[in-house]
Amino acid sequence: MGAYEPKNMTNLKKGKVYLVGAGPGQADLITVRGAELLKTADCIIYDKLANPALLKFASPDAEIIHVPKRIGPASATQAEINKLLVEKALAGKTVVRLKGGDPTIFGRAAEELTVLADAGIDFEIVPGVTAAVAAGAYTGIMLTDRDYSSQVVFVTGREADDKSESNIDWSCLAGFSGTIAFYMGVASLEFITDQLIEKGMDRDTPAAVIADATLPTQKMAKAPLRQIAEKCKQEKIEPPAVILIGPAADTGARFNWFVKKPLFGKNVVITRDTRGNADFAARIIRQGGNPLQFPTTEIIPLTETNRFLRTLAKITEYDWTIFTSANGVSIFFDVVRRLGKDARVFASAKIAAIGPQTADKLREFGITADFVPAAFTGRDLAKQLIAFTNLRDRKVLLLRSEAASKELPQILEQAQVQVDDVPLYAAQPVKGDCEKLKQDIAAGTIYWLTFASPSAVRAFFDQIPSNVINGSSTKVASIGPVTSAELKALGVRVDAEAAEHTIDGLLAAMEGLSG
Repeated sequence: MGAYEPKNMTNLKKGKVYLVGAGPGQADLITVRGAELLKTADCIIYDKLANPALLKFASPDAEIIHVPKRIGPASATQAEINKLLVEKALAGKTVVRLKGGDPTIFGRAAEELTVLADAGIDFEIVPGVTAAVAAGAYTGIMLTDRDYSSQVVFVTGREADDKSESNIDWSCLAGFSGTIAFYMGVASLEFITDQLIEKGMDRDTPAAVIADATLPTQKMAKAPLRQIAEKCKQEKIEPPAVILIGPAADTGARFNWFVKKPLFGKNVVITRDTRGNADFAARIIRQGGNPLQFPTTEIIPLTETNRFLRTLAKITEYDWTIFTSANGVSIFFDVVRRLGKDARVFASAKIAAIGPQTADKLREFGITADFVPAAFTGRDLAKQLIAFTNLRDRKVLLLRSEAASKELPQILEQAQVQVDDVPLYAAQPVKGDCEKLKQDIAAGTIYWLTFASPSAVRAFFDQIPSNVINGSSTKVASIGPVTSAELKALGVRVDAEAAEHTIDGLLAAMEGLSG
C-alpha cells in the first residue's frame, strides 16, 4: 500500500507511532517501556487480543480507538488500521499501536510499518511477551530443554486468504526434533495434525493446546497428536489458543504452577466503587482468580463544600490528621495537587492511618504514617492512638466518609480530644446488571461474593434479594465485623471474614476456603 496523506495536514509536525506488544493476556505482563508509552500517548489504537485493562495507564485526555480484527460488523480491516495510523501521526499525535503478544510475531507489523515508512512517519517497535512463550511458562511446559528440545519453531495456523500457495514446509515440520508452536490454529487443528502425520510424524507425538494463556480462564488439553483435535472438542477449547507439539508437550505436570494459585479459575464478584474494584481486581488476578466487577457505590468527593475548604485553610492548626481509607487519601491529594501544593500542607502535624493499605496510599504521596493500629477498625484506631500518645486537649482532624461510624470520634472526645470530623467523600449507590448476576449465581458459576463495607452491602441487597444468595452455592466474604454485622442483619450468611480487616486480609480468608 502506498503512503496515505490526508488533506490539510501536510503543514503539521508529524507525530510518532509506537508498535507496542501488549503481552499474552494478563495486563501486568506488559513491559515497563510499553506501560510508560501508554501513559504519554495522545492516541491508543488497540486490537482484540490486547487486554483492555491496560487502558488504565492511558492519560485521561488520550483518544482510545478499538480496532478488533474479527468477523462481524464491528471489525476493522488492516487497510483501515493502516489509514488510521497514518492519519493520526500526520495530525501530530504520539500514537501507541497496542498489539496482543509481540508485534513482530504474526502481528502484521511489517504491513503497518510499510505505510508509516512510505509516509515518512517515525516509528519504534516495543517487543512484548509472545503467546507461545507465555503458554509454556504458565503451564510449566519448557519449550527448550537440553535433554529433549534444542530448537523451537513458530508457525502460523492460519495463512493469508489471498495466498495461492502455502509457505509452510510440512515435511520439514514432520521431521522437526524440537518444539513446534502453532499460532491461530485451533480452527484448523485436524488439518494440521493430518498434515504432520501424513508427512511422517509419529502419531503418538505429545501435543498440548493452551487457551487464554496467563488468564484466570486458562485451559489446557493434552493428548497424542492423533487424538488432540478430538480432545480439544471434548474440553471445549476455543481461540485464542496456542498449539505445542513435540516432547516438550509431555512435560510440565510438576511445574504447572499457575493452576495451583489459590483462586485459580474462580469467579469472584467485587462490589466496591470503581476505583476500589480496580485495585481489588488486580490482587485477585495475581492469585489466579477471575474478578467480576459489580460496583455498588460511586465515590463523590465533598472537597468543594464550604466545610472542607475552611478546614483546608486552617489545616496547619491540627496536631493529628487521621485518614480511614485509601479513597480518602487519594481524594485529599487530588485537591492538594490541583492547588499546586504537596505533603507540606500538614506542616508539623502527625498522620494516622487506619490500616496498611491506607498507609501504603499515603506513602505514594511522600508521607509515612506516624501511627497505624494493630487492628484495623475505627474503635481500635481511637483506643490505640490514645494509648500511643497524649491527646488530651489536642486538635485532631478526621478526613473520612460522610457515612462513617461515629464510634471513632466519640471515643476520642471521651478522652478530652478536640475532634473535627470532616466529610471528605460520600458513597452514592449505583445500579448494576442484576439479571445477569442472578443468572450466574443460579447457574453456580460465581464462587465468591465479596463485601468491603456496610454501604456496599446495603447497595447490593437493595438490588438483589438475600434469598438469591442464601439459596445458592456462592460463598460470601466480608472484610470485617462491621460489614459482617450488616450482612447478618439482612439475613445473609457469612462464609469468610477477614482476620485482618484489609483487602489482603479478605483475600487470605477467601483463599483458606477455596480448595
